[in-house]
Amino acid sequence: MAPRTPMGSGRFSGGVLLLWVLLGTRLAPAVAEVEGFGQDARTSPPVAMAMFNQTEQLVEETYTNLTQKCWDIFVEMMSNVTASELCEWKVISRPYSLLQACLEDLADHLRYGYPNALAEQYIFQSHHRYFHNCTLEHQVYFDPPEDVLLAMIIAPICLIPFLVTLVIWRSKDGKAQP
Repeated sequence: MAPRTPMGSGRFSGGVLLLWVLLGTRLAPAVAEVEGFGQDARTSPPVAMAMFNQTEQLVEETYTNLTQKCWDIFVEMMSNVTASELCEWKVISRPYSLLQACLEDLADHLRYGYPNALAEQYIFQSHHRYFHNCTLEHQVYFDPPEDVLLAMIIAPICLIPFLVTLVIWRSKDGKAQP
C-alpha cells in the first residue's frame, strides 16, 4: 500500500490534538458510547444534541479552568509591580497584554469565541483590583462653548462667497497677469 499523503493545512488536526490533550481521557467514554449506536447515532437528533451539549460544556469547563491559570500568571506578574508603578503603561503593558493574549488564544484554540463573558470578567477584575486609582495626567479636552463653536462654523461659510466674488471680479479684467 502506498503511504498516505497529508491533506489540508493540519490546523484542524492540531486543534483536535490540543483539545484532546486539554480534556484528557474524559472525551473517550462519550465517543465510545456514540460509536456503539452505529448508523442510529448519526440520524438520531436527541443523541446528537446531547453529545453537542456535552462537548460544549466540556469546552466551557476547560476554558474556565485554563483562564484561571491565565489569571494566576497575571497576578504573579503584577506582584512584581510596585504601587507607584501601577499606572505606568510601560510597566503594566506586558502583564496586561499577556493576560489578554492568553484569554484570546485559549478561546481561539478551543473555538469558544472571543470576546466572551468570562474573559470580560477577568479584564474588569484586573481593572478593579489594580488600576482603579489611575487617573489621566493630561487635561481632557471638551467641546468649546456653543457661541464659539457657531462662530467657528459660520465664519468660513460667510467667507467663501466673498472670496469667490473677489476671484471672479479680478478675472474679468481681461489683461493677462504676469
